[in-house]
Amino acid sequence: MLRGVNVGGHGKIKMEALRALCKELQLEDAQTYVQSGNVVFRAKESNESKLGTKIQHAIEHEFGFAPAVILRTTQEMRAVIKANPFAKRKDIEPGKLLVDFLREPPSGELEARIAALKPSPEELYLVGRELYIYFPNGQGQSKFVPMLDRVLRDSVTGRNWNSVTKLLEMAEALEK
Repeated sequence: MLRGVNVGGHGKIKMEALRALCKELQLEDAQTYVQSGNVVFRAKESNESKLGTKIQHAIEHEFGFAPAVILRTTQEMRAVIKANPFAKRKDIEPGKLLVDFLREPPSGELEARIAALKPSPEELYLVGRELYIYFPNGQGQSKFVPMLDRVLRDSVTGRNWNSVTKLLEMAEALEK
């Protein structure tokens, strides 16, 4: 997942060009989902940090900017869905549930800064490298988003629940 791609006129990448770049990087069977920098692929490289840096440098070279690259395996995406703290609630609208994927496990300091946030009416739960946030009134008008951006900075990228489940579906199809 790429942070800040095709958002607000910045970080423009056509998904066809992104898939072609993935092929050049020997990432197999690369598929994109919507226009926001979601790519599902198979890779021989198992070092997440090394692979993320390789992708980021290639994007910078090809497109002139270096978005944060946040990687998850199929198994990790299954765990993200399983760990959803809102899963048993019937009042949750999938389009209003956001998962923020952190690049690194949060430090104690970052955990404390997140815990100090008192969103309302939003609800949030930090589980491992994921921050689950429910925006009952939608994310677009939320006053909580700027506060959260100041805490997380550019070490995170968010996807709504519909995108999370679709990315897992795509990854599982590649496994077969």
